[in-house]
Amino acid sequence: MAEQPIKFNDGAAYERMMGTWSRLVGDVFLDWLKPEPGQRWIDIGCGNGAFTENIVARCAPAEILGVDPSQEQLDYARMRPAAQLAKFQQGNAMALPCAAKSFDAAVMALVIFFVPDPAKGVAEMARVVKPGGTVSAYAWDVFGGGVPTDPIFAELRAMGVKQVMPPSVEASRLDVLRDLWTNAGLEAVETRVISVERTFADFDDMWTTTVNGSGVVTASLAGMSEPERETLKAGVRARMPVDASGRLTQSAFANAVKGRVPA
Repeated sequence: MAEQPIKFNDGAAYERMMGTWSRLVGDVFLDWLKPEPGQRWIDIGCGNGAFTENIVARCAPAEILGVDPSQEQLDYARMRPAAQLAKFQQGNAMALPCAAKSFDAAVMALVIFFVPDPAKGVAEMARVVKPGGTVSAYAWDVFGGGVPTDPIFAELRAMGVKQVMPPSVEASRLDVLRDLWTNAGLEAVETRVISVERTFADFDDMWTTTVNGSGVVTASLAGMSEPERETLKAGVRARMPVDASGRLTQSAFANAVKGRVPA
């Protein structure tokens, strides 16, 4: 069976799942960056604009451009309140549609492991940022079990079902992120781990939100029959106990990196 492509074409479903997770990590991430107000930002792989909205709400940017290859995601982003300030444009992370030294800060939120050539993506971020500006990113620690979809993937592995992986999954490792930033010639490179928690109303809330809102899960489950899906769901349920009120609290963690363009 051919491997299914990973697609992100439902902004609303993405918002319920990964948009919420991204903001949880993004709040801690932005506190760590400590950006000055009035900066010009570019949010690369902005998707449906979840993190772009974080930047607008918390960082008082002078302007911000969100770039993403998915027109459906961008259509959703343009409906956000942040769109009163932010602009959104279709584009490729490895060939940004921007002039050199156009921004004070470039960021990739949960994106770098989807970039076919991460080194080229980091080089593009550095190219479009002014000397002294910041280049940063965060990504779920896939190999460390930090991605919110890990319970589903763990059960898939137990069932002997191959999961679909992002094309550059190695870039989710903390040491790889550090090397990417250092090799791009960025200075004052720092890394950290960001841990967050999210509570769902019950298991079915978590299951529906995750299965419908993750392009990676959708691709991984594409070839499964309904009985196989039910077996998978039962196995994941056993891995994720609920509390006395029926709620389910899930943890996740991301690796983050930041560096400065040389003056």
